[in-house]
Formats: sequence, structure tokens, C-alpha cells
Amino acid sequence: MLADTLTRSLTDVLERPDLRVIADGLVPILDVSLPLPFRVAGALEPGKPFCLRMATLTLGGPCLEAPRLAPTYLRHAIELMRLLEPGANPYLASFAAARVAALFHALDTGDVAPLPAWLAVFSDDVPAASALLQSWETLNAFLPDLPVFTQHEAERLQKVLTRLWPVLAPAESLMSGGGDSRLAVDPHTGLNRYSSSHRPRPWAITFGSSTASSLSERGFGGAEAARRGMMSALLAKQDPDLVQEGVVRRAREAIGAHFGLPEDAVLLSASGTDCELAVLALVAAGTDRPVTSILLAPDETGSGVPLAACGRHFATDSACATLVGKGEVIEGFSSETRLIGVDIRAADGTARPVAEINAQCAELVRREVAEGRHVLLHRLDQSKTGLAAPDMDLVWELCTELSDQLSVVVDVCQARLSPSRVAEWVERGIIVMITGSKFFTGPPFCGAILLPPVIRSRLPSLSLPKGLRAYGNRDEWPEGADASALNNGHNIGLALRWYAALAEMDALFALPDPVIRGRLTRFMTEAVAMVKARPALTMLPMGTPFDDGRWDAVPTILSFLVEDPHAPGRPLALEDARRLHRWLNADLSPWVTEGEGSLLCVLGQPVPVPHPLVEGPAGALRLCAGARLVSGEPSHEGLDEERRLQRECMDARRVLGKLELILKHWDVLLDANPVPRYAPLS
Repeated sequence: MLADTLTRSLTDVLERPDLRVIADGLVPILDVSLPLPFRVAGALEPGKPFCLRMATLTLGGPCLEAPRLAPTYLRHAIELMRLLEPGANPYLASFAAARVAALFHALDTGDVAPLPAWLAVFSDDVPAASALLQSWETLNAFLPDLPVFTQHEAERLQKVLTRLWPVLAPAESLMSGGGDSRLAVDPHTGLNRYSSSHRPRPWAITFGSSTASSLSERGFGGAEAARRGMMSALLAKQDPDLVQEGVVRRAREAIGAHFGLPEDAVLLSASGTDCELAVLALVAAGTDRPVTSILLAPDETGSGVPLAACGRHFATDSACATLVGKGEVIEGFSSETRLIGVDIRAADGTARPVAEINAQCAELVRREVAEGRHVLLHRLDQSKTGLAAPDMDLVWELCTELSDQLSVVVDVCQARLSPSRVAEWVERGIIVMITGSKFFTGPPFCGAILLPPVIRSRLPSLSLPKGLRAYGNRDEWPEGADASALNNGHNIGLALRWYAALAEMDALFALPDPVIRGRLTRFMTEAVAMVKARPALTMLPMGTPFDDGRWDAVPTILSFLVEDPHAPGRPLALEDARRLHRWLNADLSPWVTEGEGSLLCVLGQPVPVPHPLVEGPAGALRLCAGARLVSGEPSHEGLDEERRLQRECMDARRVLGKLELILKHWDVLLDANPVPRYAPLS
């Protein structure tokens, strides 16, 4: 970003992946004689009292003298520049930029210096008018000469800031809200409970798209661009509710466009589990019969899905920041809802034949309908280990036979299906649940439901359960949905997470199907060979998707068991597999001096799998191909396709190499129990 000669510490700050994306081509000047952290200069455009022409950003001496504060100063400066470009009120832009910088500072981990007092005032609640006046004495120096900031103006802007305060934040802060406690970032590690980050983490090798991914620079840029547009609109004095509604609705429109569907076919939901709850609400509202949910592989769906599938709170908090009673029936949902699970694996852990699953599902559906119940049949495509059932042929047969006594939802939350196939199902009457957080490698808690025409047409006549207020807002649902059952707020965190996923989807689907299929096939063929070549790993059978020439015929989840280092021939139990998964994502260099102990590696979280040699379930890890493997990342720039895929394959070998290193030093690591962190310790 800078051509001048800099200290190593400041150069590192300027090359941070998050700041590099946010700067987006902005090139600051360094002037060590400037006694301020930074200064924005430029001529005011005639007729536009607050619009800077030919604006420049100069970093001053404090950025060198206080390197631990340099990232915060730079984030503050970039935000102020971006807000001033469209001509925002400079006082309001200054306060908003200071708020963003203060929250950005709180996200950093490690040896972080305390905020200076003039910035710390923006860390908590909206400052009083008197505090704004006092802080302006410092903030004013960062800008060209402006008219005097008066007490009257401070009081007026304090009211404006109060309305905007919840969304005056960095994209990474906003994306950690609007889900549940699993999204919260641990201040000591910089990661959430999925061990992922809303900031780019390009030094980590990531093949964990069956669980969660940290944002790429592309995804972070997608979320940041949407946030920046929202900020500009808010500071241009547009109605805050309309601005935020627009952010959410444009995300729904963009999702629909990828599937060839209109905006009113898309219902946003914070997660795949939240999707399950919304689907049940829609189905139950459309029938007078009690509902039976037939759920495939309850052990291989999200842990809260069985609760959501029968209308119960599935966590202690919800997407609309409401504390709820986990396991309790949600207001408006029937306590008569019945849940029937259908296993996708046999007792010994092997995959059940699909014909056997088909027969069981058909028998259950017909039995429940005969008892006077409405059946909500789930097709799983795919499970956490890449399996799919029941067959779509059976689904169509049952739909024809049972008509309005049966509803079908396909769980495509792994998103490992061609959009054209999904669109065909939706148009034929199937509800489809998707997420942007698995194959598409967007951030966790990024769900949506695609509604078929029959549900869209009758949506205005449906009375929805009032308890949905804890889980959904009006702008996340299509026009005409029962507003009395929905919240009036705006889940900007959910929308921004989708914008991150949409950036990855745009890059992926810019490529033709044969190219996507070819790249996935190449990588997965080599990945299978790598796993099979290692005696400590036992590969589980992969799914065999229907193949009509589209890219989704390639299985992209490779599940395997890992041999217990203390019991040859026996796989790691689930808890030990979870330890292994954590240690792969941790810097082990303080305890392991050989090999690549410091390498951070991400695989799919262990899935519980029955095994005859293990008391309780074994844990199957998963090496997955995601959208970024196909479309590439900024670090791949300059590599031709062959070299890029070779690099991906080499990275997979490095991950498995670290796994073997962990097994070799198991007892040492068991005692140390290293913790994953955002970046290596060095």
C-alpha cells in the first residue's frame, strides 16, 4: 500500500489481509513529522460543502511511535475517508468512523495497547453531546478546516447517532451478531465456537467447508462493500429502517438470482436449524392436521435440528437476541408435533442401503397419513458425511399419491447441488433449505429457504406461530407473510454473512459447469488417494450422487476415521477426534519442533459414527472441497490452473502430514492441549 520506506511493524500492519481489503486501493502517504495519527486533506467541491475533491490520506508519526495502535489508527483513517467520499456530514462521519475504529480495536487479540481517551469514549454507549464536543477537539485535527462545531449541532447529532449506533460497526463485528452465542468471538483467540473468523485468515489451510470456514478476502470484501454502502446511505440521512430493509432485501434478491427464482421465493434464516423451524411453521399453518416430521439422519444434521423439527427452542438464545428456554415448545407451535428419525447408518457405522431407507420412509409416511396426520418428509442431500436419502424417485411417487397430505423439504444446507437442479425441485413444489456457509464457504449462520410457487401463493393467508418473533424479521420473509408473527428489526449480521457467501457464489458460478466439475474431480481423486495411502486413516464410503452431467455428481466430502495412537486397529473415539481437530487448527511449535507444527489447518468437525471397536461413537473427520477450491483465492493470483490445483493438492498433503505429526506426539499434546487461534503464535 505504501511506496515509502517503512518500519517492518508498520509494513506488517498495512499488509494485514483485513486492512488490505478495506483499503481497496487506497494508498496513504507517510509523513513522520505529522504529530497526528493521520490527516485527511483535500479541497471542498463547490456547491457540495462536505465533499472532498482529490482527497489524500497521510499517516503521521504516532503510527510509527505506537505500532500496537497503528492498525486502529489506519482503520479509523480508512473509514473516515470512505464516509467522506460521497459527501457525508464531516462531523457525523468523524463520529461514525471513531465508533468503527473503537470496535475494530476491541477485536484484536494479543499485545494490544489501550485506546486513547478521545477514541475510548466511542467504545460503549452513545456519547453525550458534551462528550462529542470534547472529542471533537481531537477529531477536528484530522480534517481540513471546518466551521465551528456548536453545542446545538452536538445535541442534534447525538440524537442521530442514537438511532444509528447499533450498525455503526465494522463488518466483522456486525457479522458476529444475529445468530446465537456460537458466533461470539473469543477475545483471547480471535475465533468463534466454530474456530473460524469473520476476518480473512489466508495463512490457514482450509478444507472444512462441511462445517464452517473463515472468510476469504473475497468474501470479506463482499460483506464490507455491502456495509460501506449501508453506512453511506445512513449518513446521507436516509431513513435507517428503509436502508436496513434494503440491505436485507437485496441479499434475498441476489440469492434468488443464483437459483433463477424471484425475491419472494427466498426466506432468510439465521442458520440451517432456524430454517427447519420456519419450514415447520409454514407447513403447520397450511394444514388442520397435526404434523409428523420424518427426519433423516438426526445424528448427522445440526444438533438442534431435532428440537426445531418439532417446534421447540433449540438453544438458550435466538437470532433476534431473545433469551429462550431450550427444549420448550415455542409459542404458537403445537405440542402434538411428532418427530420420527430415520437412521442413515447401520449400528456398525456402515451406510444403510438407499433401497432400505426408501422402504422405511415410504412405510412411515403412509402410516402417519393413515392416522390422520400431515407428514413433513425430509430428504437429506447431503449429510455431514456426504450421504443422501431417500431417492427423489420415491419423493415424486409419494407426492403424486398423497397430494396435499404430504409436504417435502430437501435439506440442501451443505449446498453441494447445482442451482439448476435445486430450481427444478422448487418449481415442482419442493421446499429447499440452503446455506451459504458450507460448500459456498461463507461464514457460519447463513441460511435461507427457497419456497415453491404453491406456498408463495398462499403465504398471505397463513397465520404463523407468534413465537417466530424470536427467530425472524419481516424483511427476511416474502411480502405478505403474517407480520404479527415476525419481529420489526433488521438482522444486518445475517445479511452481511450472505453478502460474503454471495461473493463466493458469484466467483464460482462465473465458471461453466464442465470447468467446476473438472476441478472438483481432479482434487477429490487425489484427496482419496492421499487418505488411502496413510495406514492410520480409514476412509468411509462416499456418497454416489445422481449423475446427469452436472457438477454436483462429484462427491466433495471425504470422511475418514483416524487410528487411536494407543490402540492399533481401533479408531479415535469422538472426544479424541475433537481434540485432534482442535490441534490441527492450533500452532504446535512450542511443543513439536519437527515438521510443520505451526501450520494452521481446518477440516470438517468430527461426526459421531457408530463403530464396533469403540465404546460410544467414533469420530470421523472430513476433508472437503468447497467453492474456493474451484474459483481460487487472491493468494493464487499469477498461477495457471494446473499449478493452482497442484498447490491445493499439496496443501491437502500438508494437512494430513500435520495430522500424522499430532498422532506421533499425542501424549505431549494431550498434556499441553493447545488452543486454536486466529493467527500462528509467531
